[in-house]
Amino acid sequence: MRMFLNIKLNKFELSLWIFSLVVLFISYFVTKSSLINLLATTTGVTALMFLAKGEPLGQLLTIIFSILYALIAFKINYFSEVVTYLGMTLPSALIALVIWYRNPYEKSKTIVKIETLNRKQIILIILISLIILGIFYYLLKVLSTPYLLLATLSIFTSSIASLLTFFRSRYYALFYALNDLILITLWLLATINKITFIPMVICFMVFFINDLYAFYNWKHLEKSQIMRKD
Repeated sequence: MRMFLNIKLNKFELSLWIFSLVVLFISYFVTKSSLINLLATTTGVTALMFLAKGEPLGQLLTIIFSILYALIAFKINYFSEVVTYLGMTLPSALIALVIWYRNPYEKSKTIVKIETLNRKQIILIILISLIILGIFYYLLKVLSTPYLLLATLSIFTSSIASLLTFFRSRYYALFYALNDLILITLWLLATINKITFIPMVICFMVFFINDLYAFYNWKHLEKSQIMRKD
């Protein structure tokens, strides 16, 4: 716990985090959205900031976000999101929390040791993701999930991103960014019937920016770790 409290954000990260929170709070008050929307979005963007730094604390916050977000999605029958976040993102974050915490780059710190994928790992990730895609496509079809194609694509990109976190690959952030674009579309469709879901659209726009930063920062961290190793 003491190591978690020593986590520091640089000036850019602090500015990005504050900017994200301000945008989310403004959208919440303007649209008079629900409190759970605000809690979910602010928890989620905070989780992304720590994930971008390679900190296991981000996975812990992701678990909390998954529960809150699943409740929001359940209210409008976005079963794909409920299944994705409770059945995949939450347990994946729990497993990744343990893996990241046990694989720090330096003993006295919590920043995860970043790895490069090999061919076998890439093939394994693709095969598992395709199996998940097939299973959940059928399940979502049975549940008459709205926007089935988008919902299925959301699960597919999320499954790849989750598996990449296990292997501590920086490409996890790139697939979460792709997933953000899908979710922006899904929540835009939801706002047609209820304008109070606009904060969720803004939420994933903010998530998209943060995930792109995570991809960039992990590349920087990876180079830094390689240089120190040499």
